[in-house]
Amino acid sequence: MKVSALTEVRCAALIAACAWVVASPAFAQGYPVKPIVMICPWPAGGSTDQHLRAFAQIASKHVGQNIVIENKPGAGGMLGPGTMAKLSQPDGYTISQLPVGAFRIPHMQKVDWDPLKDFTYIIGITGYTFGIVVKSDSQWKTLKDVLDYAKANPGKFSYSSTGNGTSPHLLIEELATKTGVQMLHIPFKGNADSTQALLGGHVMAQSDATGWGRYVDSGAFRLLVTFGEKRTKWNAPTARELGIDIVAYSPYGFVAPKGMDPKIQKFLHDAFKKTLDDPEHLKVLAQLDQVYWYKSSEDYAKWAAETLKAERATIERVGLLLK
Repeated sequence: MKVSALTEVRCAALIAACAWVVASPAFAQGYPVKPIVMICPWPAGGSTDQHLRAFAQIASKHVGQNIVIENKPGAGGMLGPGTMAKLSQPDGYTISQLPVGAFRIPHMQKVDWDPLKDFTYIIGITGYTFGIVVKSDSQWKTLKDVLDYAKANPGKFSYSSTGNGTSPHLLIEELATKTGVQMLHIPFKGNADSTQALLGGHVMAQSDATGWGRYVDSGAFRLLVTFGEKRTKWNAPTARELGIDIVAYSPYGFVAPKGMDPKIQKFLHDAFKKTLDDPEHLKVLAQLDQVYWYKSSEDYAKWAAETLKAERATIERVGLLLK
C-alpha cells in the first residue's frame, strides 16, 4: 500500500510537471523558435519607425528571439496590418503596429478588412506628440501668422502629412474647421517623405508626430504648436493655450491576425509589457516625447470597439464620411 501510494504521488507530480511545461511560455511547440516579424506600416526613418526599431531591439531579450522590423507603408498606415490580416498565419511570428487610422478609414472608404474581427489585440503601448512645423527661415513665426495667411489666401497654405485620414491630416482639418480657414493638404506615405517635402520647399508646413524633432533641434524647422495636454521639451505652445480646444495623441499598439492561440497572445503581451516598462524603453519614449499608454489585451480590444464608434463622429464632423 505504501509503495502504491508513493507511486501515485510520483505519477501525480509527473503529470503536474508535464502540464506546467505545456502551459508555460515555451509551449509544446517551443514558441518562439524563430525571429518574429514586426510590421511598421510607415516608411523607414519616420518617428514610428524609430520607436518600433528601438522597441523591437529591447523586446528581443524579453521574447528570447530577434524581432525584425518590416516596413510596409501605404493606405494611411493600413497597408501593412491589412495585408497581414489577410495573408499571415496567427502563429505569433507576424505582428503589426496598428495606427488609429484603423478606426477611421472604414468610415471614409470601403476596405477589405475589419478592425474588430480581423485582428488579435495584443497590447497598447504609446501615443504620439503632434505638432506643426515650418522651415526656420519661413515668414510664419507663430500659428497665428499661419491662420492669418490662410484666411487671406483660402486653400493656398499647403501642408504635408502622413496620408489621408491619418491623425496629422485630421488634426489640421479640425484646426481649419474651428478657426474658419481652408488649407491645402498634400498627403504622403509617411513621416520621412512628408519631412523631405518641407525640407525641399514643396510645402509650406508639415503636420506630424515628433519625427520633426531632430530638425527642430538642429534649427532647420520651427515648431509652432503641439496638440498635447501640456508643453513638450521644445516648449512650443499647445493648441489649448492658443484658445483652440484640440488635444490628440493617437494611441497605438500591436496586433496579430485573428485566431491567435491565447497562450501566444499572453506570452507576447507579457514580454511586451516588460519591454514597455524597461528603463531603456522609457528613455526612448522620453527622447521621442511620446506618452506611456498601456492597455492589456482585453482593454485594448475594448478600446478599439469604442474608438471605432467614436471616430465616425470625427470623420463626419470634418466632412469625410463615406456616402
